Amino acid sequence: MPTLMAPPSRVPLFLSLLVAFHIAIVIASNYLVQLPITLLGFHSTWGAFSFPFIFLATDLTVRLVGKGPARRVIAWAMVPALVASYIVGVLFHDGHFNGVGALGAFNTFVFRIAFASFAAYVLGQLLDIQVFDRIRQASRAWWLAPAAASVVGQALDTAAFFSIAFWRSSDAFMAANWMEIAVVDYVIKLAVSLLLFVPAYGVALAAIVRVMRQGSVARAGAA
Repeated sequence: MPTLMAPPSRVPLFLSLLVAFHIAIVIASNYLVQLPITLLGFHSTWGAFSFPFIFLATDLTVRLVGKGPARRVIAWAMVPALVASYIVGVLFHDGHFNGVGALGAFNTFVFRIAFASFAAYVLGQLLDIQVFDRIRQASRAWWLAPAAASVVGQALDTAAFFSIAFWRSSDAFMAANWMEIAVVDYVIKLAVSLLLFVPAYGVALAAIVRVMRQGSVARAGAA
């Protein structure tokens, strides 16, 4: 399959929707990472289940329009995601609505989480794009590129986020347990990605290819 499968006229809309999706997932993940859970006796957060959606979207972007446009999605999304994550994090700090007045005071704890998310998002996504594109061009196995990109991209993302956000944090629980939480978080993200999102990538790619081929046939017939 060629690298550019999406019709050029639809690429701007496609990328705009991806930017909005990336921002929404980053905001949701920054909120959910404040909500701890225990799985099989290990500490983690609900954010481990939401963030892999971004890797699925990024891999599909690279496959359909190339790594250049995928990098532009990251560039367009990262600053709005940082600002929106901070605002939402302050308003809903500790899992409940704190009122608009909470924005009147700068919240160092929430900003640190938002900045950690910003750094981890940029580093993890750029590595994911690079690995995915290299393996996609070298292998005919459709599943190998998204699987390998998830392994390395999410490893960097998780390590960057938790170390920046919670090393010597003012939150005593997170400061004491962030390394354990990071490892469990990575294992969950990887399991979710490999067992759910890699197959979902294959299904979504096949569906998109089918729709695009039907559109090409229809346009050819109309011509």
